[in-house]
Amino acid sequence: MRVLLYHFSRFVAKMLAAPFVKIRVLRPELAQRDGAWILAANHISHFDPPLISVVARRKIDWMGMAELFKLPIFSTWLRAIDGFPVDRARLDRQAVRIALTRLRAGHAVGMFPEGGIRDGSRSVLEGAPVRPGAAGLSEMTDAPIIPCVIMGTDRIYILPRVWHPGRRIPVWIAFGEPLFPTPGANRAATRAALESSLAEAFRQLALETRGHFHLAEDDLPQSPIRRRAESCAP
Repeated sequence: MRVLLYHFSRFVAKMLAAPFVKIRVLRPELAQRDGAWILAANHISHFDPPLISVVARRKIDWMGMAELFKLPIFSTWLRAIDGFPVDRARLDRQAVRIALTRLRAGHAVGMFPEGGIRDGSRSVLEGAPVRPGAAGLSEMTDAPIIPCVIMGTDRIYILPRVWHPGRRIPVWIAFGEPLFPTPGANRAATRAALESSLAEAFRQLALETRGHFHLAEDDLPQSPIRRRAESCAP
């Protein structure tokens, strides 16, 4: 039932986005991988999870910020499609246990290792550090990490000001090759190596995305405040 509800929600998201957003994807087949894996994506807007889900095809159990689960409607919907909350201000052992259970059951778990919405120098795309959660889960379960870069969804915040029939906001999504924990290494070394590999994968995938889709500087992630200012400029 949860799988059906997830794919129904994915279909609704796709239909709602279609008139307003044009998504272009690099290597979508990597997000159709069987078995357990961790999707680790950069985070530039609240629209990232549904749009990544639209193109990933594989059901993803999203780890979402706890604040969303304080709203009854969102909480009911997110839990119904196997989303679960994480407290970003501390080590949330309950969220870790849920993620481990899902991965050991063969699920794909989605998370944002930046710890929130980030742009510019605060983004992993420009060298900011990744949080250790994804690497720790991978080390404990042997599930690979698939890096994902998403760009363009920050413009959706200004959609009412810039949209008109025939003009859709471009969104670019790229998936990278899976990263595996190193067999035989001690736990601390494995996690450190995975964190380093994931950080580098984000940077390289961002560069590849820019080159493949011929993105301009203005296409890179910007804060909602800056986007709103741009939309109001004469």
